[in-house]
Amino acid sequence: MTVPGRRSSTFSRLLRHGFTDPSGAERLLDLPELSALRGDSVLLDALGATADPDLALRGLVRLVEAQAEPERQTFTTTLLSAKPFRDRLLGVLGTSEALADHLARHPRDWETLVTYEATDLHPGIAEFERGLAGANDPVTLRIAYRRCLLGIAARDVCGTTGVAQTAAELADLATATLRAALALASAAEPADAAQCRLAVIAMGKCGGHELNYVSDVDVIFVGEPAEGADEAKAIQAATRLASHLMRICSETTVEGTIWPVDANLRPEGRNGPLVRTLSSHLAYYQRWAKTWEFQALLKARPVAGDPELGSAYVDAVSPMVWQAAERENFVTDVQAMRRRVVDNIPVAQVDRELKLGPGGLRDVEFAVQLLQLVHGRSDATLHSGSTLDALAALAAGGYVGRADAAQLDEAYRFLRAMEHRIQLYRLRRTHLVPEGEADLRRLGRSLGLRTDPVAALNKEWRRHASVVRRLHEKLFYRPLLDAVAQLTPGETRLSTKAAGQRLEALGYADPAAALRHLEALASGVSRKAAIQRTLLPVLLGWFADSADPDAGLLGFRKVSDALGKTPWYLRLLRDEGAAAENLARVLSAGRLAPDLLLRAPEAVAILGDPEGLKPRGRDHLEQEVLAAVGRADGAEQAVAAARGVRRRELFRTAAADLIDSYGTEDSPRTSDPGALVDRVGGAVTDLNAATIAGALRAAVRAEWGDELPTRFAVIGMGRFGGHELGYGSDADVLFVHEPREGVDEQEATRAANRVVAEMRRLLQLPTTDPPLLIDADLRPEGRSGPLVRTLASYAAYYRRWSLVWESQALLRAAPMAGDADLGRRFVELVDPLRYPAGGLGEEAVREIRRLKARMESERLPRGADPTLHAKLGRGGLSDVEWTVQLLQMRHGWAEPALRTTRTRPALAAAHAAGLIPAEEARTLDEAWVLASRVRNAVMLVRGRPGDTFPTDPRELAAVGRYLGYGPGHAGEMVDDYRRITRRARAVVDELFYED
Repeated sequence: MTVPGRRSSTFSRLLRHGFTDPSGAERLLDLPELSALRGDSVLLDALGATADPDLALRGLVRLVEAQAEPERQTFTTTLLSAKPFRDRLLGVLGTSEALADHLARHPRDWETLVTYEATDLHPGIAEFERGLAGANDPVTLRIAYRRCLLGIAARDVCGTTGVAQTAAELADLATATLRAALALASAAEPADAAQCRLAVIAMGKCGGHELNYVSDVDVIFVGEPAEGADEAKAIQAATRLASHLMRICSETTVEGTIWPVDANLRPEGRNGPLVRTLSSHLAYYQRWAKTWEFQALLKARPVAGDPELGSAYVDAVSPMVWQAAERENFVTDVQAMRRRVVDNIPVAQVDRELKLGPGGLRDVEFAVQLLQLVHGRSDATLHSGSTLDALAALAAGGYVGRADAAQLDEAYRFLRAMEHRIQLYRLRRTHLVPEGEADLRRLGRSLGLRTDPVAALNKEWRRHASVVRRLHEKLFYRPLLDAVAQLTPGETRLSTKAAGQRLEALGYADPAAALRHLEALASGVSRKAAIQRTLLPVLLGWFADSADPDAGLLGFRKVSDALGKTPWYLRLLRDEGAAAENLARVLSAGRLAPDLLLRAPEAVAILGDPEGLKPRGRDHLEQEVLAAVGRADGAEQAVAAARGVRRRELFRTAAADLIDSYGTEDSPRTSDPGALVDRVGGAVTDLNAATIAGALRAAVRAEWGDELPTRFAVIGMGRFGGHELGYGSDADVLFVHEPREGVDEQEATRAANRVVAEMRRLLQLPTTDPPLLIDADLRPEGRSGPLVRTLASYAAYYRRWSLVWESQALLRAAPMAGDADLGRRFVELVDPLRYPAGGLGEEAVREIRRLKARMESERLPRGADPTLHAKLGRGGLSDVEWTVQLLQMRHGWAEPALRTTRTRPALAAAHAAGLIPAEEARTLDEAWVLASRVRNAVMLVRGRPGDTFPTDPRELAAVGRYLGYGPGHAGEMVDDYRRITRRARAVVDELFYED
């Protein structure tokens, strides 16, 4: 009976100790069988520490009730006096209803939890074999198995062993059980046992020493005839023994089942014979096995039966396992198999699927196994069947980043712990996270989450699943894996002789120098060297797929020397998408991009960012440049900072251009060369405009502080104003100013001239960067005229003295820096000159034609081939641009779409207005784009500007690769250029020189 007043006190204590049904718990505590335990605060504290105090108390009552009267006193005394035993027993009872059922059926088995010896903490196969030794039939084997399982669970829930040790103990118990079952089968059929040698090979989690509480135990059976026995009869006998072993473990008895033994991983699966000879296994694997079968064999481990035969099997199949990555489409096959697993999960279960779902255990296991199989061919440290051991080896070898490995390890342990505790509750094979509040609460508390356990569990589970999913995508689908898998084992080991021959075969002109670079990069035992040894075989192939492999490898060594101590550099190349291939393409494509990168090596990070190769807009660039200038101490430091931004962004533009022009495995060659030219032209123009804005700000700050006495604007001309700059183009400009209110015009003009002089000085300071030269020769009166004029002076000059060539030059005038309003008003001033009302008169047209003919005869360099000069030659840039500009000046007043500073949009507008037929427009556009790309290619390849094809064979081949011509097709490239520009010249002759 409960005394008055006691219930409310006990009720509150039970609530504080985590009981969800305190009334029911009170009734159980009042039972006569618990009289010896009633009121003991130690017991109540111990119950409150369990995952489910209500479940633990119910299990305890059942266990006490099951004790015979003489043993009950011993049990209760031990429970109250021995804390380790109390924690173990109640921990199990509060986590596993199934093990509570076992204890109720076998009430003396609690005694196995009393001992607390060192061997008990970490038992192995031998200890478990002793625990199963008394079993002489399937029923007693199940009882003994559950008794051993009781000890594993007790150590697990009390934290004596971690999740990996628990999984290993479960695998060792499975090993001992398979041996016991085989012994029972052999005893039942001694004649069969005498005829054959039978080996049981554990696969899957049992083979990998990482078994669950409840899981199919995957096995393969290998049989051979005993000495003097007939092979066919021996295999029949072995098959009967194997089938009997499977029944002993799998069949349900009054004591339930142990676990199903699954032999479906054998050759031909369910359709194949249960037992094969070793030679039959090998014949199958050599001829018929699929990729997934070799992946499964990674965990193969002999566990029972004939040990010599089992070892012989593993020794024979192991080389096949580590050669599997050389199979055609190996990586894509493994990736496709993982996707199929996810696709086959029922939609209603996918969000609860702890094992197979996205971010689940299988994501970790597949990623680790794929990395093992690809890299394990040449690194035996990766030959482990255990996921966590293999992950640690991958991290130690540099194949996975330490931080990534640590996150995966933590997530895998947490998810496996969840899986263990879910299965432990009723000892049922499941990987679904429960949905009920009580189940989730028990699960969360069993993992140590005591404050709001349901919410905490969901938060931790989702966090770890998110980490797994992210890293799975990063590791499992990274391009470098497929490239490494395609190498032969010899290619992954850079031995001197073989590497020298391989380098020469790949097209390296100086194999000896290349070997020195490889030795410097990959020698030693450091983690850096280990990662380089993974990267280099693949990079060598990518370098070889260029016109100058030697330059690519040398550039890689220089970049690695500059960044080798930077922790993110090699990690980026190994892990982040196509960064390694992008770097290889950039380094082996010519001099400009590598030179830029070596002066700003941290820019290599751009290559690993999916958004990194997109050009930045002018507003973004100008904001960054002006901020850098504002932080600098003086004008020269300010321009140096602006140049730093320009250097990085010029590399970004060049790298994107090269990668899109060459193409990579993940990103094929861009099919629209015009889009590439437009992107480069726009990006370089915006970049130079931002740099000039920075130089202007630096010049003003040096003498006047925040405000110049006169408004000042820089007007872009030529290809600068047309947003068509190439990598080596000068920036043609005009300078215009307007005195501020109250400022004398002469004072304003002196200030404007000083600013221009300082800007030019700053931009001409010696530097290793590609120069940014500003050319003001298109100003009124050319070199003889003043550098800077007021807006009113420009108006007066153009009104009285302007020549037709100046009106033509103004077609490309566009504000680029300085006072935006002043720049806009300058454009409004010159619009009537460049788009004259009524069009050009006949005399003006004849003058433009005379100027064009004079330029062709006088400005083409001596000795230059007029059919191959991209700027001034036949059908080149000048031909197309003068033709388009003539159309603009004649018709721009009537056709608004022609009023653009850009050549290609103006050409398109002329066609749209019916001024040029479609075929002729396409011909001119193709020639202009090709000539622009040739000039860009020459700058990228040689590192200095040029208007003609290089004469050096390697440089010419590199230009060809940029333009889409493969090795040995440079002559075809030159012929195509002549053909395309010849057709363009014919159109120019018709449109420009004829009415």
